[in-house]
Amino acid sequence: MLNRPRTAVLLLSLFVCTPLFFHSRPVSAHDDWLPIDPAELKMTTEPLAPGAPAIILNLQVDRNDAGEASVEHDYVRIKILTDEGRKYANVEIPFDKKSFRISDVRARTIRPDGSLVNFDGKIYENTVVRSKSLKYLAKTFSMPEVTVGSIIEYRYKYYFTDGKLFDSHWILSQELFTKHAQLSLKPFTGEGWYVKSICPVGYPKDSDGVKQGSDGVFRMTAANIPAFQIEDYMPPENELKMRVDFIYQKYQKSILEYQKSILEPNVNTFWNEFAKEESDRIESFLAKQRVGEQVVAQIVASGDSPAVKLQKIYARTQRVRNLSYEAEKTEQEEKREKIKRAANVQDLLKKGYGWGDEITWLFLGLARAAGFEAYPCLVSSRSEYFFQRQRMNSAELNAKVVLVKVNGQELYFEPGAAFTPYGLLPWPESGVVGLKLTKDGGTWIQTTLPESESSHIERNAELKLLDDGSLEGQLTVTYTGLEALSRRVEERNEDDTERKKYLEEQIKDAIPAGCEVELTNKPNWETSELSLAAEFHLKVPGWVSAVGRRALLPTGLFAAHEKTMFEHADRIYPVYFIYPYKKIDDLKIELPLGWKTINLPKPFDQDVKGAQFTLKVDDNNGSLHIRRELRSDLFLLSKESYPALRHFYQTVKTQDEQQIMLQPDGAAAAN
Repeated sequence: MLNRPRTAVLLLSLFVCTPLFFHSRPVSAHDDWLPIDPAELKMTTEPLAPGAPAIILNLQVDRNDAGEASVEHDYVRIKILTDEGRKYANVEIPFDKKSFRISDVRARTIRPDGSLVNFDGKIYENTVVRSKSLKYLAKTFSMPEVTVGSIIEYRYKYYFTDGKLFDSHWILSQELFTKHAQLSLKPFTGEGWYVKSICPVGYPKDSDGVKQGSDGVFRMTAANIPAFQIEDYMPPENELKMRVDFIYQKYQKSILEYQKSILEPNVNTFWNEFAKEESDRIESFLAKQRVGEQVVAQIVASGDSPAVKLQKIYARTQRVRNLSYEAEKTEQEEKREKIKRAANVQDLLKKGYGWGDEITWLFLGLARAAGFEAYPCLVSSRSEYFFQRQRMNSAELNAKVVLVKVNGQELYFEPGAAFTPYGLLPWPESGVVGLKLTKDGGTWIQTTLPESESSHIERNAELKLLDDGSLEGQLTVTYTGLEALSRRVEERNEDDTERKKYLEEQIKDAIPAGCEVELTNKPNWETSELSLAAEFHLKVPGWVSAVGRRALLPTGLFAAHEKTMFEHADRIYPVYFIYPYKKIDDLKIELPLGWKTINLPKPFDQDVKGAQFTLKVDDNNGSLHIRRELRSDLFLLSKESYPALRHFYQTVKTQDEQQIMLQPDGAAAAN
């Protein structure tokens, strides 16, 4: 992110989170609708996208960053081919209030006979929930009179207002097949700035590539872009989609040197110069070293070991109010609170608040003040893209961590990531490449990837089997490491009622049957402790089924998730687990008086090095003990490895379906 003396350029996530692929008109276009093609009205299928519910007929983009304010005109035309395709009449335009506003929304439906229905309904502003972890604000509206054979089209403008320069992306691969696409960008060309374009995974087959005209405008046309297919456990979508990245950077050289660097790029020189500039900026923020020494003197004791000292410093740093994790404020609210970025460490401590990156650099300064060898590091988050240094895109090093040498070990920390336990990094910053910064430049490093033991879910249950076949009792679930962190971050701005519902829903999602769940304790949400413990009263009606005079009790009480993993025999993309994990289920089930076991599943243990599954069932004098463990230390697997991975999880599913055979009281006498 780079400052410029005007308004904003393209918001990084704009096309990433747009479900209906909103794009805009070419620079030279006027505001009239595109002509209606009779052949498009008659269209019933698209040979290049057989069975598609709808296709994008036209997708156009016009972005102008060269004026006093950056403006983007977006336009999309969609042909509805099936009844399922009518869902695309429900339009969502995601936006960030702090970064841009939306205006001039116009839309219309073209009936199959060519007659028009203009949209004149209400436009709503809603929070759209795509999953438990993906929520965004959107303008929403529904197109009128959409039937099979209709064409829908709409356009609007984005006005960017936050005064920052962002790297921009054209995401070409969309949810639907795209017949025609036309995109343009008139870049900001202020003194000292340049922009370059790259296409990491290649251009569409029917494309002329990105061309910059004599007027300075970047343009591109493309046709017949395949629909993007979604798979579970796939790498970040935007790493796989065809896309064009526009990278704004500032240069200090003469224009001739700049032009030469574009024609003959030197990767090492680029990153070394970038590292020096960033190091100077961070060291300037840490200039008030005596302030750090005074704070450290209040935190640590002379007899503390190095590890204890660093833990105390980490805890103190995380007590600073972290603005990056608070509910989004309006510009007016920020003005009322007079919220401003800190100029340096002293200013940050005086204010008592800061953004995540400032808090991380505060930790760096305090660690140094305590005598530790510590370095600032810029690393690449892998939540949306995988970093490649050859792209020379400094914006991809978008996360800040600190490397500290402790007792001969190199440890990584990011206290500016709220709720992160000491010794761990948030998963997007783990196992990634980054730059360790020094005044002389940078050294490439790779952050550590935690083992499965560091992040697990443990479910301990004390249950009774009732005469009607129901299970009922107490359940304690302990989330550890990254499992605890992810839940605290997701629910950080929710109230107790919403958090209670969230945890109860997670239990319901884990059990492959209807159940009744009631949270009975108040978990510790406002902390970065390693564990988050939740206690429940649980009832699973009809978990045991009758078979003649006997009863069957499935072993996989919490196996709903694994039951549906990797069901498809074929695979398109590599398999991507965002972090190693472990699940432990320890169940004690008290049988009704007089009931006994007839047959128990044999102990099972399958260890394939990267993953392991064990299941053991014991009968302890009328009380069943079921112990189930699933470990995954897998990270990124090629699609060639998919058959073996699928076989492993199919085996897990088979074992979870094992049945414990019981004989109810009175059945033996009847026999």
